[in-house]
Amino acid sequence: MIFTQAEFLIFFLVVLAAVWSTKNRITRNVILLVASYYFYAYWDYRFCGLLILSTAVDFIVAKWMYRSENDAVRKSLLATSVIVNLGVLAYFKYADFFIESARQIFDNAGLGSGSLGLILPVGISFYTFQTLSYTIDVYRQKLAPTNSIIDFALYVAFFPQLVAGPIVRARELLPQLSAMPGFSRRRCYGGFQQMLRGAVKKVLLADRLGEMVDVVFAGPEIYHGATVAIAVVAYAGQIYYDFSGYSDIAIGAAKMLGYRFPVNFRHPYLATSMADFWHRWHMTLSRWLRDYLYIPLGGSRAGTWATYRNLMITMTLGGLWHGAAWTFVLWGMLHGMALAIERATVIRLPKLFRWLCVLTIVLTGWVLFRSPDFATAMSVYRQVLTMADGILWLPPLAIAAIGCLAMEHLAWRTRLRRAMRLPADRWYSPIAIAIMIWCLILYAPQGFRPFVYFQF
Repeated sequence: MIFTQAEFLIFFLVVLAAVWSTKNRITRNVILLVASYYFYAYWDYRFCGLLILSTAVDFIVAKWMYRSENDAVRKSLLATSVIVNLGVLAYFKYADFFIESARQIFDNAGLGSGSLGLILPVGISFYTFQTLSYTIDVYRQKLAPTNSIIDFALYVAFFPQLVAGPIVRARELLPQLSAMPGFSRRRCYGGFQQMLRGAVKKVLLADRLGEMVDVVFAGPEIYHGATVAIAVVAYAGQIYYDFSGYSDIAIGAAKMLGYRFPVNFRHPYLATSMADFWHRWHMTLSRWLRDYLYIPLGGSRAGTWATYRNLMITMTLGGLWHGAAWTFVLWGMLHGMALAIERATVIRLPKLFRWLCVLTIVLTGWVLFRSPDFATAMSVYRQVLTMADGILWLPPLAIAAIGCLAMEHLAWRTRLRRAMRLPADRWYSPIAIAIMIWCLILYAPQGFRPFVYFQF
């Protein structure tokens, strides 16, 4: 079930009516839990077992870990959680990747090798990180474990953020699930218009840009360098609108149900440093990598070279988390090197120059992120750098969507940012909402495209 399908709209309206019609917190959470499992089972019911496994293991481990005063026992329990969660993730997401990578070695040794043909459970990377943050926080004594299996199961499976985030930590969501939210018309309106804005981003902008990106990246060598360069910028717009659109729908849906999710995007293409970019892009993942990987590795406490090493490890593993392919690994390494070089640079450069440098690095990385293999990425780089001759194709809708990307980012630096939130007390808000709904009905592309981050 995709957020932009009619099926989800019907599902959400039923759930919304059900949860606000009950005054009992436990009943409300049971309704949300059943709805969340139905939402996940709608894709493939067989993988609900993985959700149950992660939920049961981490609920029990956290309880035992909190009660134990033996540090060795607590470490063993934490290791159990890490091994189970990362073991399941590694098997389904990376087993075929490593088998494929080792195929040449097996072939040279005369041994047969073949992929397992595993299906990647949707959202496994997100809910794995989410449940791990719970057990790690309990181990660090930053969080007391919940006594309610219903609340914890809902925390793991809550449908708005289940398959693509934001990565919500237990100390952010569990306290909300343990209380009965009060109904607020203002909050419901805010959630509705955020969901609508997210749908516009996905359907009218990301999907339109994706039409051009898919065609050009399928055979970049036949297109003019200018067309390929525009396709690279189009992909930057596509992935931003696709993922931030999903986050808007998820945050808005949670808001309408009475819960708060953390912000996940803050106009990343305005960044003037690589660190600033990661403070704006997929912010919940950035904080997760910082708190549960970079800082435990030593962060910046162990000296200059150790800091560079920790940045490289963190970003390389972050790239691998995004996808089981060497292109993702190289993408992560590129960002790690950029962050390390940035920390080593003491020369103060003009803000505009810094912004151009960051944008160049980000766009260079997006080529790796989007390309199915290194050959495609090299072809894209070659066409752009040499401005090679070929088919010159400049689709008007893609160009218009890129223009919207630029205007949105620039407008957010002005006083227009408040107007863009469509306040309920402004005369233009209902007009803007009606126009967005009308455009979604009339101008949506035929069919639908899954959200980009569903593959992760």
